[in-house]
Amino acid sequence: MSRQDDLARIHEALRAAAEAIRPFTPGAVDYEEKSSRGDPVTAADLAANDVLLELLPSENEGWLSEETADSPERLRYRRVWVVDPLDGTREFVDGIPEWCISIGLVEDGIPVAGGILSPSTDQLVLGAVESGVTLNGEAIRATARKSLEGALILASRSEWKRGEWDRYEDAPFTVKPCGSVAFKLGQVAAGLADGTWTLVPKHEWDVAGGAALIMAAGGTLLHADGSRPRFNQASPKLPNFLAATEELLLEFKESWLA
Repeated sequence: MSRQDDLARIHEALRAAAEAIRPFTPGAVDYEEKSSRGDPVTAADLAANDVLLELLPSENEGWLSEETADSPERLRYRRVWVVDPLDGTREFVDGIPEWCISIGLVEDGIPVAGGILSPSTDQLVLGAVESGVTLNGEAIRATARKSLEGALILASRSEWKRGEWDRYEDAPFTVKPCGSVAFKLGQVAAGLADGTWTLVPKHEWDVAGGAALIMAAGGTLLHADGSRPRFNQASPKLPNFLAATEELLLEFKESWLA
């Protein structure tokens, strides 16, 4: 199977998942809390998950999704689909147009292809490390900014509300709070922002699709300690996640990462 076949499958699955979500109205949808932290889940999340599970994994491919019980069976496979059927459920529930469907394809622990579809903003970011990235079919790249001076950095709205970004009040870059880490990664891959980072743990399904797109667009992914993220791990929880150009991440780590 070629990479173009992978991208075609991602594209088809994203559109089908969006159709599964369409009957549910953002801002007017019932939800349940699925954890002690009060994380919401809706019938839209589950409907999209069913569609992605049907369309994406084939024989000899693994599966990891926020809305499917994890199984160590996926560790047997070289190729694993890592998805979040509706990243930014809280924004979806609140009617904020910063949620998306995220699909990542991981091979031997490395994200190699992905797609992020934001139905509310009509943005489809699709790409692979061999072929680059498109935004609604047009070729794009991450910004080539080499300094944090004047950069636009997207921050987690939850982290912003908790005051975790107050330390950057005097930084030379502009901070914009935004929902859904996958949505933020898609914006950076599409060159609509210069970087995004979260210094709290994230699951692989939150970032796998965006990670593939960032790499395909010429960007860099790091943990706060400078190591490179690996995917399809036994524990699918990453300690933190930074995405931008290599120059911006180096400057951030040296000057602003306490």
